[in-house]
Amino acid sequence: MRYGQLSDYFVGVGVKRLTAVDTDPGRSNQHEVGTTQDMRDQFLGKVHREQFTVVYVWLGQDQDGFTSEGTATHYDARKQQAHRRPEWRLYYPSNPVTEAMGEGDTLFLAMDHRRLLYFIVASRGSTSERQLSWLFGLHPEGRSFVSRGFIDDGSELDFAARFILDEIGIEFEDPEADKLDTLIERFGMMFPSTREFSDLARLTLPEARAEDDPDAALVAWLSHEGSLFRRLERKIVEARLGKGFLAETPGPGRGTAPDNDDIDVDSFLKFSLSVQNRRKSRMGHSLENHLEAVFRACGVAHVRGAITENNQKPDFLFPGIEAYRAAPHGHPCLTMLGAKSTCKDRWRQVLAEASKIPRKHLLTLEPGISEPQTAQMENSDLQLVVPESIQASYTEDQRAWLWNLGDFIRDARVRAGSYK
Repeated sequence: MRYGQLSDYFVGVGVKRLTAVDTDPGRSNQHEVGTTQDMRDQFLGKVHREQFTVVYVWLGQDQDGFTSEGTATHYDARKQQAHRRPEWRLYYPSNPVTEAMGEGDTLFLAMDHRRLLYFIVASRGSTSERQLSWLFGLHPEGRSFVSRGFIDDGSELDFAARFILDEIGIEFEDPEADKLDTLIERFGMMFPSTREFSDLARLTLPEARAEDDPDAALVAWLSHEGSLFRRLERKIVEARLGKGFLAETPGPGRGTAPDNDDIDVDSFLKFSLSVQNRRKSRMGHSLENHLEAVFRACGVAHVRGAITENNQKPDFLFPGIEAYRAAPHGHPCLTMLGAKSTCKDRWRQVLAEASKIPRKHLLTLEPGISEPQTAQMENSDLQLVVPESIQASYTEDQRAWLWNLGDFIRDARVRAGSYK
């Protein structure tokens, strides 16, 4: 399965650290940022007063985000002054995103092939800032934009890149998704359970062998299941949208009949919410399903979802619940592993689980978590476990501390061997 390239989604991108003049109307005549010659050559162009449709995105310290749709105008402020050098600026009207951003935040200005602009603001030092800098291969320098255009360089989007695109609300498409139809036709127009989907993903990807490379197998299974899910979801959603969302009104002698002038907004919103909730819950369950399969394939004794003190329910206990109940506090045979597709601030929940085990382990699929956050984890005696291929999005210092899944399995085996 091919997953496309960054050039399939963006023509170009610029990044800059926002200054007070960029963000405070009291420091300038209006909301605007200056653009560079490189940006105009790479993707913005030089049409005076060109108005763009814009998706404004705010990403805060804990990756709490929201979006706002609007416009922005690119213009030469010295158009009428032929004797002076052109000065191009991008004017943006006030909206919830621009009101939330402040001096020191980072602006990523990206354009897609439809000339739709993404005005993405990330808090300085945040995980989102780190992720986007890694995705686009750019870091802010000085007071002006640093930019690049995207070309077809033959490199495929990996799991981490697709993860970040999804986080900022960009739907990525599988170029060969139609090849999956024969695999999902058994489900018709109904979603199966997540466990059924996970089983199908592993069954139809026999080349991924956890006993040979647990990290690669986990990511391959998750990617494959994600492709299967998106293909089936698209078919089901298209079919539902084709039926429309028309309200029903009483028809003479016929019970109810659709009123073409009355759209059932509540039904549409309910359907839309169900789609979003299904997406969010699926990944977490899918991750646990495939981790369980990895541990089985590698012969690692474990139990999933056992209840410990105070009705806590760690995702995985090693070597099992009997050992946990029998062993004293801090016994070296015991290990626990939490599994969260994204960390955000939820990693602290793991600290309260399995109180007999002082040092916790947490596996995440999240790329490029900020250094301050991983430092907090380390200081809280929590070891972060990240699949090997995703670790490229972390800094060199972080990678020296991170474990991959293979590291964790080796440690859990050694610890289980001390159980009598």
